[in-house]
Amino acid sequence: MAGYQYTIIIGNVGRDPELKYTQSGVAVCDFSVAVSRRWSDRNTNEQREETTWFKVTAWRGLAETTSQFVHKGMQIMVTGRITASAYIAQNGEARASLELTAQDIQFLGQRGEYAGEPGDYAPGGGDPEDLPF
Repeated sequence: MAGYQYTIIIGNVGRDPELKYTQSGVAVCDFSVAVSRRWSDRNTNEQREETTWFKVTAWRGLAETTSQFVHKGMQIMVTGRITASAYIAQNGEARASLELTAQDIQFLGQRGEYAGEPGDYAPGGGDPEDLPF
């Protein structure tokens, strides 16, 4: 039986995208996104926060657009397919990473900036309708 997976994350870009090309000339862009959730501890009323990091990879035209317009600190929504990988860190500890292969990326705004509706952010100002995607 075939399955289907679709993941949506909304968070802040942790580092500027890095654009590379495969030997066959296919564009690939990697960057990280931090997704945080906040809550109040029921016993102490102390504010708590948990951050999950995702490695995001975009391919082909989406990779080229991402490298041009996405930058560190920007709030984005990414949809796509997620995979988890386990590995041993240099210090010998077992670790895991979450990797998201992007199908679509929406710009939401800068950190701390009100973005309004999804897609209202246009890098460098201007009208989002003028963007090439």
